[in-house]
Amino acid sequence: MPESRVRKKAAYTAPPAKSGGPKVNARWFVPLMLSFFVIGLIWIVVFYVSEGQYPITSIGDWTVGSWNLVFGFGIIMVGFVMTTRWR
Repeated sequence: MPESRVRKKAAYTAPPAKSGGPKVNARWFVPLMLSFFVIGLIWIVVFYVSEGQYPITSIGDWTVGSWNLVFGFGIIMVGFVMTTRWR
């Protein structure tokens, strides 16, 4: 009975190493990220301390009211989104 051919596979070669060091953020990135956290926190604290009169009472004909909490937490969330890009 005839023998089957032996298949020759090429030897594994690893991909070339990436050149360059680790990427870093700009110097302004971390202070901006932290300022979003602080501004959002101050926004919410001012809303509670002023019993809903500040920081914004109305925009045009629309009374903002408790939406100030959403604005404050939205500013904080921008800071959290920035933490995902921090290196």
